Amino acid sequence: MKLDDVEQGNRDVVEQMKNTQPFLVDVVPAKDVIEVLNDRVILHAGPPIEFKDMTGPMRGSCIGAVLFEGWAEDEDSALELLENGGVSFEPCHHHHAVGPMGGITSGNMPVLVVENKLDGTRAYCTLNEGIGKVLRFGAYSQEVVDRLQWMKDVLGPVLSQALKHKKGGLNLSVMIAKAITMGDEFHQRNIAASLNFLKEITPLIVKLDINEEDKYSVISFLADTDQFFLNIMMAAGKATVDTARKIQKGTVVTTMARNGRNFGVRISGMGDEWFTAPVNTPNGLYFTGYSESDANPDIGDSAITETIGVGGMAMIAAPGVTRFVGAGGFTDALDVSEEMNEICLANNSNWSIPTWDFKGACLGIDAQKVVQSGITPIINTGIAHKEPGIGQVGAGTVRAPLACFEKALLAYADKLGIAVD
Repeated sequence: MKLDDVEQGNRDVVEQMKNTQPFLVDVVPAKDVIEVLNDRVILHAGPPIEFKDMTGPMRGSCIGAVLFEGWAEDEDSALELLENGGVSFEPCHHHHAVGPMGGITSGNMPVLVVENKLDGTRAYCTLNEGIGKVLRFGAYSQEVVDRLQWMKDVLGPVLSQALKHKKGGLNLSVMIAKAITMGDEFHQRNIAASLNFLKEITPLIVKLDINEEDKYSVISFLADTDQFFLNIMMAAGKATVDTARKIQKGTVVTTMARNGRNFGVRISGMGDEWFTAPVNTPNGLYFTGYSESDANPDIGDSAITETIGVGGMAMIAAPGVTRFVGAGGFTDALDVSEEMNEICLANNSNWSIPTWDFKGACLGIDAQKVVQSGITPIINTGIAHKEPGIGQVGAGTVRAPLACFEKALLAYADKLGIAVD
């Protein structure tokens, strides 16, 4: 294969990503669509990792999942089960799924089902739990387990029934295009998209023949949860890249994910192979009473947003976010997106950004451009406490480690028989 074939492969992959047609079609128990979850298996964020190597927040999330599933009655017995191999672990990404922060997904948790109408590829993500003590940040108190139970018994089924009244599901590309003009970048800021989702789903919920209290509780929860669309966006991103990844040529980044120990990257030409390096700790702002010494290294599958060109890549769409993540203002947001544009192959005209003179969001991170320039993708992220059970302590940004992209590029060059200096 010649270098021009690599370039053609890149163009093909980027075109698939640009032409994505993600629709939210259902909400179902994870075990109904992810076969391995019918056994004692838990999915986690990032590249593969065993329980003994997990950092605090992911361990805490595992304890919470065990308690939620009823595999143990208390924290001590849950920890004993996990430490003695009573539960198996696999990455979400290996099962067409993604999960925020710890990414912990077990069989009875409801998941969003997003279908890419371009080729029928489906992807899954758990539902956003809201703010406060939540499983994704490693909390596992009774409050957390009770909320998960409500999501299983009420939130998931109500959303599922409502979506059945929308033939073909909700067109997410249209919702994304609207929300990016309203100031969302879809990682730290999702309020416009979440409200657009509420606008679409509420009439469908209202006409359901179900308990009025359940209707109210679901609509109220969605109205209060500014980040609800993040998980929808993550599933849309996964459906997008899993379609594009079928073209196994080129150097386009198709996965970026973190497990609290390692940052993992996959590129189009190397299929399912992970290229990892130690993950960085985010820089940002901390809640009162916490500091960088409390922070866990970066974690989560939510960098799927940056992988498809939003999140930190689209900082210019949401300049207000720069203050929240510890940066400056509009000029800083513009500088970030201009820098990220240097390592991408195209711009997505479907998601035009008014504050960027209507230029499309970045699209197609190229491992070659990353290595040649030394510019690494910037990711907007939440900051979890390093100890299990405490939860979120701040928010900020983090850089992907350059070594991941260097390893991926070297492996692909070796596969093609291309000499690298």
